[in-house]
Amino acid sequence: MSVQSRVDKVLENYGLAKRDKLIPILQDIQEEEGFISRSSVLKVAKHLGIPASKVYGVATFYNQFRFEAIGTNHVMVCRGTACHVKGSASVLQMAEEVLGIKAGQTTRDGMFSIETVACMGACGLAPVISINGEFHAKITAEKLKKLIEEIRNREKSNGAK
Repeated sequence: MSVQSRVDKVLENYGLAKRDKLIPILQDIQEEEGFISRSSVLKVAKHLGIPASKVYGVATFYNQFRFEAIGTNHVMVCRGTACHVKGSASVLQMAEEVLGIKAGQTTRDGMFSIETVACMGACGLAPVISINGEFHAKITAEKLKKLIEEIRNREKSNGAK
């Protein structure tokens, strides 16, 4: 099923929905699509009878929504208080430096993306990151650099670009 037909299916589930269903619709579309595309914003606006600028405004207000696809390897860096105190800023800086992207972006090859999160709930293990849902505790900038290199090497040996 194409991405757009999946978006249409989400909108069908909301029939005669009004503006109060905007956030659940966006959540469902992101679940289906992996992100909120420009065409999805336009479809939602038309479906709800509101300007696309309003849909976009709501989607940009909440950091749960993203506007580009995440990478095959999604790096989430905790920026909660405990992680911050224990050095997550340098971990984030290393991720951005090694991958050549900023938080919220995906590498051109689609292999990596970085996201910052407010808290992962593992404060006793700070600083914490998650790569594809696998948690790494007491991470340092150097440990992160090594993890990324290991993933790149594994991807290369598996035939990825």
